Amino acid sequence: MFNDSTDAAFIFYILAMLFVGWRGYRATNDLSDYILGGRKLSSLVTALSAGASDMSGWLLMGLPGAVFLAGISGAWIAIGLIVGAWFNWRFVASRLRLYTERMGNALTLPDYLSKRFYDRHHVLRITSTVTILIFFTIYCASGVVAGARLFESLFGLSYGVALWVGALTTIAYVFMGGFLAISWTDTIQASLIVIALVLVPLAVIYDSGGVTTSIDMIKKIDITHVSLMGHLNTIGVISLLGWGLGYCGQPHILARFMASRSIKKIKKSRRIAITWMTLCLMGAVAVGFFGSGYYAMHPDQAVLVNANPEKVFMEIVKQLFHPALAGVLLAAILAAIMSALSCQLLVCSSALTSDIYKTFLRKKAPERELVWCGRLMVLLIAVIAIFLARDPNSYVLTMVSYAWAGFGAAFGPVIVLSLLWSRMTRAGALAGMVTGALTVLVWKQYAWFQLYEIVPGFIFATIAIVLGSFASRKPAKSVKEAFDEVHQEFKYL
Repeated sequence: MFNDSTDAAFIFYILAMLFVGWRGYRATNDLSDYILGGRKLSSLVTALSAGASDMSGWLLMGLPGAVFLAGISGAWIAIGLIVGAWFNWRFVASRLRLYTERMGNALTLPDYLSKRFYDRHHVLRITSTVTILIFFTIYCASGVVAGARLFESLFGLSYGVALWVGALTTIAYVFMGGFLAISWTDTIQASLIVIALVLVPLAVIYDSGGVTTSIDMIKKIDITHVSLMGHLNTIGVISLLGWGLGYCGQPHILARFMASRSIKKIKKSRRIAITWMTLCLMGAVAVGFFGSGYYAMHPDQAVLVNANPEKVFMEIVKQLFHPALAGVLLAAILAAIMSALSCQLLVCSSALTSDIYKTFLRKKAPERELVWCGRLMVLLIAVIAIFLARDPNSYVLTMVSYAWAGFGAAFGPVIVLSLLWSRMTRAGALAGMVTGALTVLVWKQYAWFQLYEIVPGFIFATIAIVLGSFASRKPAKSVKEAFDEVHQEFKYL
């Protein structure tokens, strides 16, 4: 159990987020508000919400844990992510924002693909919705696991009880406020996360006697821990850099672009987002790297971290900071978990409500009914995620990497080419989506060449899109004209 002041600070943070959720509930009037916040997000909110929804619990648990074990070579993930995020903001964000609005005000990714390729039979809508549900359920489960670990450590709860407490905390404000609540809380949570990831590594370095002393101690553990190559070979580096390929296919990140107030705000948002992301990833790597040196100096305190390296951030905060401040810094973990999990739940809910319920079951359903359907879908997906997360031995980074690869390969090439290539067809989009998803599912099982499954998935999906598009009829003249019209407008903005 923690000090009472730690608990109080942590609980206050939770109550503050629930209050924001209630405010979001008051501001939600229709399905567009619940799913995309009415496309009213400012530059700052767009940037920080995209960043916070992206990182999840792996930023403060999975990544520091991986670097703690492997050394600085784990930083290749961070490098790949920063490059991938910049590409996503630079070449996808503005185009997707404009295209989704001009093409029938598409509110979800399946809706965009269906309208982009004039898919009257809804094949793309159904396929993309199923893909989202499969991989996001796994993604949601990773967030539930991270939340359970936090509440288990913080309040001394059993894993089973912590599982429900952590999940219900997030479910409550998503259920109430939808996209608006998520975006507002993401802005607050992103600020807390970056403060924590700047402050904690500085405290570790100071307590360890400085950078030089820390690095000398890390060299004694394993000299390869201070090498960017470490124990990696070329395929290992490619696999870690390959994480950056996933950005263009993450529905919860793409939704932030779609919700921006205008494409004129995107450039400013990009600068904010990349700065925030760089600081956070550098901080997370530093926690794991210098944390290994700290615990080498204090082996009596290292029992819990050695048993589960993903707890390195939590344990350092508990041991180096005043209990009240520790409560605030530990809330950063919950902030990362809540930000990502809430977005993932909402994307699943949006797909079920807008792309299944409204499209096939209740085409003329009133807005209030659709909003409440979305809320009920949040509960349904959450229960399934909790069921998948019931194993206390689950590792956050492993679950995130699987879902990240699935989305990156299934949607990444499809989204990029749909925005940049007018010759792309519905058949090509379907071939790419299915090929990318199946490659990840199969490659994961066999782990050929020890190569991260997103790399072959992305490559094969791109090839499938090109071949499928050339093998099918050219897009109808109306489709080509709509594409050209959007791109012409994009040039003048």
